[in-house]
Amino acid sequence: MSSANQRLYVTADRAGAGKTVVALGLLDLLASSVRRPVVFRPVVSSRDEPDPLVELLRHRYDLDIADDDAVGLTWSEAAALVDATDAGPDPRRLVATIVERVERLSERADFVLVVGTDFTGPSPATELDLNALLAVNLGAPVVVVVSAAGADDPAAVHSVAAAAREAGSALAARGCTKLATVVNRVDAAQREAVLAAVREESGHTGGATKHPVYAVEEVPLLSALTVGEVASVLGGAVLTGSDSALEREVGGYLAGSAHADVVLRLLREGTLLVTSGDRLDLMLVSAGAAIHRDLPTPGGLVLTNGTRPDDLQLTLLRPSGLPMISVPTDTYTTIHRLEGATGAIRPASQRKVTAALGAFSAGVDAEELSERIRLVRTEAVTPAMFNARLLAAARADRRTIVLPESEDTRVLRAAEELGHLDVADLVLLGREEEVRARADRLGVDLGSARIVDPATSPLREQMAPVYAERRKHKGVTLEAAAEQLLDPTYFGTLMVETGHADGMVSGATHTTAATIRPALEVIKTTPGAKRVSGAFLMCLPDRVLVFADCAVNLDPTAEELAGIALSSAETARAFGVEPRVAMVSYSTGSSGAGVDVDKVREATRLVAERAPDLPLAGPIQYDAAVDPATGEAKMPGNPVAGHATVLVFPDLNTGNTTYKAVQRSGDAVAVGPVLQGLRRPVNDLSRGCTVADVVSTVAITAVQSQTTAEQKETASA
Repeated sequence: MSSANQRLYVTADRAGAGKTVVALGLLDLLASSVRRPVVFRPVVSSRDEPDPLVELLRHRYDLDIADDDAVGLTWSEAAALVDATDAGPDPRRLVATIVERVERLSERADFVLVVGTDFTGPSPATELDLNALLAVNLGAPVVVVVSAAGADDPAAVHSVAAAAREAGSALAARGCTKLATVVNRVDAAQREAVLAAVREESGHTGGATKHPVYAVEEVPLLSALTVGEVASVLGGAVLTGSDSALEREVGGYLAGSAHADVVLRLLREGTLLVTSGDRLDLMLVSAGAAIHRDLPTPGGLVLTNGTRPDDLQLTLLRPSGLPMISVPTDTYTTIHRLEGATGAIRPASQRKVTAALGAFSAGVDAEELSERIRLVRTEAVTPAMFNARLLAAARADRRTIVLPESEDTRVLRAAEELGHLDVADLVLLGREEEVRARADRLGVDLGSARIVDPATSPLREQMAPVYAERRKHKGVTLEAAAEQLLDPTYFGTLMVETGHADGMVSGATHTTAATIRPALEVIKTTPGAKRVSGAFLMCLPDRVLVFADCAVNLDPTAEELAGIALSSAETARAFGVEPRVAMVSYSTGSSGAGVDVDKVREATRLVAERAPDLPLAGPIQYDAAVDPATGEAKMPGNPVAGHATVLVFPDLNTGNTTYKAVQRSGDAVAVGPVLQGLRRPVNDLSRGCTVADVVSTVAITAVQSQTTAEQKETASA
């Protein structure tokens, strides 16, 4: 890949166009194909604190870059490098300094995403020209972001098109290569009109363009202030409120100047009540609304006039969880100070990040843009690359995944994130009014997720005969089956078995046994699998390995171990890992003897017999399996030795211990366990799982379901 193809420059036509959304979306594309991307800001306002955009991208994508390396110059430093001449300002020293810093970055990065200035410098009118000058000298093609904020009528739409034309002319005047135009903050009702007008103004006819034009719709959530940002804007003191409560977006402001019963009726979800700090009645109304499941949850309280509750009153109010901020100004001055203030997308703003990525994904043809950037896919696969590819694979062929644990906060937050990422169609099990009330209290938007109540759903009557038939040998009657399906895990499992869902993810609040038992009773194992087993996808800094069994089988027999190896090879293929299977033991080849190594040797023979084309080595020690030099020394000429991608351990003790050791000491991300051997995918979460774990496991289940569907189609053909 040439130097020009290792860089991309993003610039906007004005302040507030939304470069952050586009930068996030572009890095999401890069994350799936580039091992070491970095971000660079050529000129920023100040070095007094980290640049917000750099912090966001570095945190989100784990970019290996320091603040000093990610930022070129401040405006004052840049001005000192512009020489005054008789012919006018000479920016050559400024340009040379920026180019030299990007060159240094390029030596240790595979791709540099340069995000231009924020139009906050001494001469905003000339900043687009400066960005164009820097882009052409860096040899970086340009993605230009044009703002369509407020363009909700035909006249405004043509103004947007004119702005796009002017931005394109400014870039062309400097000789820039324009890769794409992204019109951002587009009114949904005007989307097609905006696209048509921008294409026409750009001089393209017949619907064809010399470069693509995309439209990303306005997402009000992105400009909403969080409660914490309100405190910062007002310079207020936070009296109560957890970190998560302060990260909630404000849904609107309400001046608390009326009686309590009037204010109660005016409260809406996310409303920030601004009232004098001596109005205990309004504080109690807000706290009661936050606690009551049938009332909207306010965003918090701003207490004005420099008065605040005493310790006893705070003790009464604190259980509501509402954040309270104290400010010295009066109520109306306080609200006036908030007018026009907008929020930022910060590293902790997960809702905003996923909403921004969802808007970008919906508005931009990722495949077309990736092709234009000419991304080079490396053999190395980092955890970020693997996760990006996993989400893209799930998104490409959407599946329906059922989540039976709607009572769990992490599951609800993951459901919102999955909706923004457009990864899968979700079914949450539980009483709808309770699930939605819980989501409202958390400030979670469940979007298009369906909520099904096992107790009232007609599916229970349809599925009870299926369960009764499967368990009739155990004496299960139709009535008993219907009763059993009140259990959400059984109900979800039957949804998967009967085709009402493609997979299930459980385990946030249930044990592994409670998740697997219904699947074994109903779904059962594939014809070639004697046992269900658990594999982890081990994302090392430069590759992905499959470890099995690390979760289910205590001491499998040679026959069972062979089945685990074959299932693990299929798991590897499903997630884009070419299977090279190592049957791990404490000795390599024929060097050792004993019951344990003999079991592995026999399992290796069975695997070779059943899958003669599968690259295989065993028995083999772990170091000989993964280290090329050791593998060549201990098992010379074997193509798997030193290059294994699937490692099958002889027992649960070895497998679980090894995966945890590699995870903690090898800088690896362990994704899983992925349950193998079932006819249809059901996966188990750890009860200590995070929201990110739930998101990844749903994506894994969706991809497994795609593979299962392909196998069914092949079998039927």
